[in-house]
Amino acid sequence: MDQDERSLHASSFGAAAVAYAEHRPDYARTAVDWALASAPGPRVLDLGAGTGKLTATLVAMGAEVVAVEPDPAMLAELRRALPDVRALPGSAEAIPLPDGSVDAVVAGNAMHWFDMAVAGPEIARVLAPGGVLAGLWNVMDDGVEWVAGLAEVSGAAAIGPRDTPASWRAETADMHLPGTGGAVRFGSPEQDLFPHGQLRTAESLVSTLATRAGVLVLPEPEREALLGRIRAFLAGRPETAAGEFTLPMRTGVLRVRRL
Repeated sequence: MDQDERSLHASSFGAAAVAYAEHRPDYARTAVDWALASAPGPRVLDLGAGTGKLTATLVAMGAEVVAVEPDPAMLAELRRALPDVRALPGSAEAIPLPDGSVDAVVAGNAMHWFDMAVAGPEIARVLAPGGVLAGLWNVMDDGVEWVAGLAEVSGAAAIGPRDTPASWRAETADMHLPGTGGAVRFGSPEQDLFPHGQLRTAESLVSTLATRAGVLVLPEPEREALLGRIRAFLAGRPETAAGEFTLPMRTGVLRVRRL
């Protein structure tokens, strides 16, 4: 994906902020615990915080959280849901916080949108010595047969290479690097996957997939055709055809320490 295409995808969420808040999953608590296990203190920046899915988990864990989000509609939804959280406009490339002001920076399904040539120095700047950067991604467990079938029907627009466990590792292993030969700001990466799930119906799972960036940017006829194929698939599977079910998921974490 080139820079123009990345910008288009990254800016697509605001129009679907309410649906995003309603249908996107939270993050496995065990994954968040692991992400923060080596942080030197409780001050956490949720960067690219969206509507606050990860922010809410951090608050429940007792972290001292500040959220930063570039999209005004997503930020408004976060402030509505979590009025007691300090939530600021800003981006990974321009973080509105002082030097050394947080012990960890986390990004929930957002780090792949960062321009790490610019964001890496910014993140390192706001981290205290020994601070941690962690990216978290919710992925679908395609080791389950019907989930693998769903991924095939959905295609990369809805379930892309970061969205299943095996390819997630390869896609995110170097996500902390600048990618342009710039200075490396972080140490060797660690990755792990943690069991997770989301209670869905067929229609609410379609609504979840409709909030994916690749789906949001499709022309309307293509989007409706894709969502129609997904509905038909789910209607034809005994696991998903009637009532509620748990979507098998994992939360993947990439964790690095500031040098």
